[in-house]
Amino acid sequence: MIRIVLVEDQEIVRRGLKILLETKSDLRVVGEAGNGQQAVELVEALSTQSTPPDVVLMDIRMPVMDGVTATQHICQQFPGTKILVLTTFDDAKYVAEALRYGAKGYLLKDTPSEELAEVIRSIDRGYTQFGPGILEKMIAQAPTNSPEPEKLPPGLTELTTREREVLRMIATGASNREIAQTLFISEGTVRNHISHILSRLNLRDRTQAAIVANSFLSWLENPEGEG
Repeated sequence: MIRIVLVEDQEIVRRGLKILLETKSDLRVVGEAGNGQQAVELVEALSTQSTPPDVVLMDIRMPVMDGVTATQHICQQFPGTKILVLTTFDDAKYVAEALRYGAKGYLLKDTPSEELAEVIRSIDRGYTQFGPGILEKMIAQAPTNSPEPEKLPPGLTELTTREREVLRMIATGASNREIAQTLFISEGTVRNHISHILSRLNLRDRTQAAIVANSFLSWLENPEGEG
């Protein structure tokens, strides 16, 4: 059973989500919150009283405390609880912040219920999930000028040519299989490259890797400043 907390400031939306999710035998809504502060307090209370929730569906724009700040607090205090951001197309910059703080992915609020349920299951298993459209918008908003070498994250310049290729494809949302097919290598080799990338850059997961890649995409494409 996947234990879920719903965080959404509009009660009618929360109620609709709860009804949809609880039609699935393996999903259970164990709490609801109307703002980020309530969400943090609720996750803390559930963790103290019984078992921390497995997944938090987190809205972004809310009163008192927004979803980005709440995501930061929950990810720091309860790393076993995974955050899935529910958002709109206009929230791209907030989504990027939430991902940096540890959210495991995002979906648009109008995602069909069957797809939402499948994504929750995937997030619970440890996978990341990027919904349509917003990742491309985040990439488009990323700075296009190459940063000075001294401003690059530690370890980025130590990546091999192949690791840079893999990191660039992670930025596009490509799966391990898609990366393997494009680069003509095995999925096992892709996993090894990703492990090395995360280690060199001191990152937790491929979500953070995608954010770093998007931020320094122009350097990854032309690290020597040629052309």
